[in-house]
Amino acid sequence: AERIRFILGEEDDSPAPPQLFTELDELLAIDGQEMEWKETARWIKFEEKVEQGGERWSKPHVATLSLHSLFELRTCIEKGSIMLDIEISDVALVEMIVDNQIETGLLKAELKDKVTYTLLRKHRHQTKKSNLRSLADIGRTVSSAKCWRLLSAMGMLEPWPRVPREGVEASSLEMFKLKNKFMKKLPRDAEASNVLVGEVDFLEGPFIAFVRLQQAVMLGALTEVPVPTRFLFILLGPKGKAKSYHEIGRAIATLMSDEFLDEVIVLPPGEWDPAIRIEPPKSLPSSDKRKNMYSGGENLQMNGDTPHDGGHGGGGHGDCEELQRTGRFCGGLIKDIKRKAPFFASDFYDALNIQALSAILFIYLATVTNAITFGGLLGDATENMQGVLESFLGTAVTGAIFCLFAGQPLTILSSTGPVLVFERLLFNFSKDNDFDYLEFRLWIGLWSAFQCLLLVATDASFLVKYFTRFTEEGFSSLISFIFIYDAFKKMIKLADHYPINSHFKVDEITQYSCACQPLDPELELSSVLSCSQPNTTTEWSALTAKECLRHGGQLVGNNCGYIPDITLMSFILFFGTYTCSMALKKFKTSRYFPTTARKLISDFAIILSIFIFCGIDALVGVDTPKLIVPSEFKPTSPERSWFVPPFGGNPWWVYLAAAIPALLVTILIFMDQQITAVIVNRKEHKLKKGAGYHLDLFWVAILMIVCSFMGLPWYVAATVISIAHIDSLKMETETSAPGEQPKFLGVREQRVTGIIVFILTGVSVFMAPILKFIPMPVLYGVFLYMGVASLNGVQFMDRLKLLLMPLKHQPDFIYLRHVPLRRVHLFTFLQVVCLALLWILKSTVAAIIFPVMILALVAVRKAMDYLFSQHDLSFLDDVIPEKEKKKKEDEKKKKKKK
Repeated sequence: AERIRFILGEEDDSPAPPQLFTELDELLAIDGQEMEWKETARWIKFEEKVEQGGERWSKPHVATLSLHSLFELRTCIEKGSIMLDIEISDVALVEMIVDNQIETGLLKAELKDKVTYTLLRKHRHQTKKSNLRSLADIGRTVSSAKCWRLLSAMGMLEPWPRVPREGVEASSLEMFKLKNKFMKKLPRDAEASNVLVGEVDFLEGPFIAFVRLQQAVMLGALTEVPVPTRFLFILLGPKGKAKSYHEIGRAIATLMSDEFLDEVIVLPPGEWDPAIRIEPPKSLPSSDKRKNMYSGGENLQMNGDTPHDGGHGGGGHGDCEELQRTGRFCGGLIKDIKRKAPFFASDFYDALNIQALSAILFIYLATVTNAITFGGLLGDATENMQGVLESFLGTAVTGAIFCLFAGQPLTILSSTGPVLVFERLLFNFSKDNDFDYLEFRLWIGLWSAFQCLLLVATDASFLVKYFTRFTEEGFSSLISFIFIYDAFKKMIKLADHYPINSHFKVDEITQYSCACQPLDPELELSSVLSCSQPNTTTEWSALTAKECLRHGGQLVGNNCGYIPDITLMSFILFFGTYTCSMALKKFKTSRYFPTTARKLISDFAIILSIFIFCGIDALVGVDTPKLIVPSEFKPTSPERSWFVPPFGGNPWWVYLAAAIPALLVTILIFMDQQITAVIVNRKEHKLKKGAGYHLDLFWVAILMIVCSFMGLPWYVAATVISIAHIDSLKMETETSAPGEQPKFLGVREQRVTGIIVFILTGVSVFMAPILKFIPMPVLYGVFLYMGVASLNGVQFMDRLKLLLMPLKHQPDFIYLRHVPLRRVHLFTFLQVVCLALLWILKSTVAAIIFPVMILALVAVRKAMDYLFSQHDLSFLDDVIPEKEKKKKEDEKKKKKKK
């Protein structure tokens, strides 16, 4: 246990003690029959009682003990027999305990048979409908013939055997697990602690024994689950004190499940009703906090100093091995390859989980929607020199190769807003100066790729350590807000395209009409259709709206622009998909359905939402706008091919001059890629396979060359989709104790989900007949969900909410304990100002320098050192690493080694 290890001075990395399952059995007469042991409570971390009706367990709750019961327990331990590290050989355990009591003078010899008989009574567990046999299910012959005859006459079996953990057949345990679902709550190496208390009429004083076995053994059906027993506490006493014995049993059981000792909190009965059950807390104190308590409380820091743990802002990466500069040519890249190579095989078989399937479907739909959106915008910006098909092909090729070979395959590549702005400006510049756009773009891509490779060779990614939480959250929040803004912008644009007639009056419905008429009244429809469609109708009024406009007619009437249902239905699908996704994602913590079903629903939340609202759309039958996927595999523009020739279209000096705009692209790529990589590799994600900043940038540069030669868009890490990918692969403990919140274990690190997502994106051209049934508002709802979900857990958002909260209602954040509120608000205000400036810059023509302004965030954060103390910054942000500080640490390490 932590306290004992601390007192003994053992290392933190020593093996943790096994999880204990504690069961309290009381000696009771059931339905007027003979006395037997009845299970009345159990503990893993929290207490569960058998309700008075006797047919169900209570909800897990914090065990509240009376102070008197703790004092009585202390007395019991002082006066009873303590048997430690007992080995069960050829003598039954019960007989050993009873004989020890007789030898120490705590029990009269003539009471041996009665006590033995009582201890070996049948056990009735709450999970079983019928009686189970006692601790003596399997066993050896008792040395006392008299005891054996007595037990045989009473229908009892042989006493407790020695059956060690390894002696129990795994198959029988697995079969028992299937029957007893409670086993899922226990880790594999769990051990049991059994507490037996009761009152008998043949004892004048208490019979107390505490036993610790040297090796955990299976004691038949003593415990409701097949877990080997390590500890045993027995308390038998005279009649009339059943309540007291029960409370002592609860006290020792609670002590076995949770060490409290000096940390006990006493609640005066006048201020608290002990009958009220306290709900288990959502988070328990960490080991570090407990150690601080043992060593004399928390280390209070004077303002201006940095806490010893490096701050509580979290996410600091100045000490990451991946970001240490080697000083050698390609040193960082080589270290990344060596770090990631051992995990390459596991990156494939680690994906063998149903959770990976839900992640694939979710990220695939997000990627397809993103590819179509950016492809359409690129087509508008470049007059279809790059369009939707180029976007699909580029996404598939770059994404699949990156996920297969990159250092961090959880990162998702995509086209980004700044790249789109650059493409638009570059196309207009090329058009104005009669340059070949694709050739000029090819040389910019080659120069930029060369510059990125130069950054890789010189370990320039070490600069990432200066990207603190301030920069990361500013960038990720901006991208999230862009996703949310774009989702609403697309819906408003859709509403403009399908307007609602707000002047419509139901009573005047007879006056509304819309007819097709020729622009020239003398023009006969037959003369228009005589050549192409000789057998069709000759009446203008019989044409549909599209046919009317195609043949030179016009729509006349006050009802022609009235399309109310599409907009309304689209907004229902939009908000419905978002709300349903949020609700189903939180379904894991709801009270409905078994745990497995809740987890499955939560994992497939977004896919289920899409299916639900696609079904609703199909049932209602309103002609909402659908997803349009190219059905032919050919360049969008007939003027180009799949290969861009590097020479012949522009003057020779353009090839050299392209290095200047390439520098801007390099800054854009480096900032976008590395900030997203930092966010993905945060410490709170608990990634175990390491990062690969240099290797990631290397592949982005190589793929940039490929895309430039093929005339495909450039791709870089997409922040929001990468965060969504991480969230969809998060793992939690499966064996959490009843009442305990599942613990976050980390992320399922693998390459398969990304590879399959991008392969599916590539073959989407051939899946057009299926994808055309997905309404665009549903996908916009997914965009909105991704934007909002990626803001969850962002400290900046928490601090933003504090601005609107009265002091008494503010949450108990760690930084509010150590930093004055006005300083917290000042830090938030500066972050909001920076974010607003970035948003304004993004929305203007000056968006071309957007990546440079992201870089400026690092300078702004550095300037904050003059406004805030290092103590405040360590809680609100991360402390920027300093060379001198690092040198001092290195010197200390050398001294320790000596």
